[in-house]
Amino acid sequence: MIRWWCERAWLGDPDGATEPGVAVTVVGDRVTAVETGMAGPSEGAERLAGLTIPGVANAHSHAFHRALRGRTHSSGGTFWTWRETMYDLAARLDPDTYRALATATFAEMALAGFTCVGEFHYLHHGPDGRPYADPNAMGDAIRAAAEAAGVRLTLLDTCYLQGGPGVGPDPRQRRFSDGDASTWADRVGHLSATATARIGAAFHSVRAIDPAAMEDVAAWAREAGAPLHAHVSEQPAENQQCLDAHGCTPMEFLEARGVLDDRFTAVHATHLTPGDLALLARSGAGCCLCPTTERDLADGIGPTAALRDQGTPLCLGTDSHAVIDPFEEARAVELDERLASLRRGTHPPGALLGMATTEGYRRLGWPEGGRIEVGALADLTTVALDSPRLAGTPGDQVVAGVVFGATAADVHHVVVGGRTVVRDGSHLRVDVTRELQQTIHALWS
Repeated sequence: MIRWWCERAWLGDPDGATEPGVAVTVVGDRVTAVETGMAGPSEGAERLAGLTIPGVANAHSHAFHRALRGRTHSSGGTFWTWRETMYDLAARLDPDTYRALATATFAEMALAGFTCVGEFHYLHHGPDGRPYADPNAMGDAIRAAAEAAGVRLTLLDTCYLQGGPGVGPDPRQRRFSDGDASTWADRVGHLSATATARIGAAFHSVRAIDPAAMEDVAAWAREAGAPLHAHVSEQPAENQQCLDAHGCTPMEFLEARGVLDDRFTAVHATHLTPGDLALLARSGAGCCLCPTTERDLADGIGPTAALRDQGTPLCLGTDSHAVIDPFEEARAVELDERLASLRRGTHPPGALLGMATTEGYRRLGWPEGGRIEVGALADLTTVALDSPRLAGTPGDQVVAGVVFGATAADVHHVVVGGRTVVRDGSHLRVDVTRELQQTIHALWS
């Protein structure tokens, strides 16, 4: 049994109210008691100064993109020109280098307060497209990396079969493809879950998979009870390709193929029509917003007010890792909406924190996480309130202060499954700065 005393904790109140003096008792990897109004820590309890929130979920990650940071931001162009550098990086990776890079990237996430990550994984085979001796060598490298970094993982194994509607993969995309959905399903069937890793499904996008394969992937996920994710309407060009090839928007195409349901998460969903929005609402599907990547790639600002108004569940991801900071992602949802609508207060701080925690865990297939309550996973993130960024924040507005003022540097304690991963702002398992420097330098040398 382990016991923490939280100076202040957010227990999920949508209005952002917090509780002072909260004692959290953990047995194994689960919370067994939550007591409020505790004046101080009991004997043997560890004190968590600041604001403690549930563990934070990064619902959309491409771990290898971390090596692009600082190399693409000033080059101009569009998403499509950025993609050329991304392909260059992808060609340099093998299971060993991918494991090293993913370990450092996931550890950076832990330092930022993330306790669970959804890895949208399509880098499956060798650069020439031939499978490794173990066809899941790259996926196993990701699972090993998450374990080493101390975070939970949903491996969203991604089916990626073509370069566009009716067009085979180009040479740089061959390592992404299993050839067909049946071979993809056979490979994924050999992946197994662990106590801290679960297996989900994805297809890259409407343009990267044929209609029959899309149905097969959705059927696999449905039978497995697994979450299903896909990039949807990230770019206007993607929408136009779908209109030209199929006579409908990507969202309409997904609905026609029976993909949309409450297990499905549309990543980005930036360029939606009113009809697309209605389809999402009726299906119960969710949406993963990645604001720092969407602005870095000049993707656009998504219709977050409309999504909220119709009740579409929203979660957050750092995607290309231009920034790894859950507070930056959360506040960007509201701040970008202010730019688009000229209105303030569409997404209250409590709702933004809920996207980052409860809903993120749910969309990744961990419905028992992202909450501080009896029976929940013992995943906690504590933010120090004594930095220059947060000094002076009133106690009754601390959630707003954290969401709109904190950075990843303010996270000083992270617990995953009852085990401390970050203490006093330092990762207990990985020298994150050194590992990032060494692995990224080696990749580009």
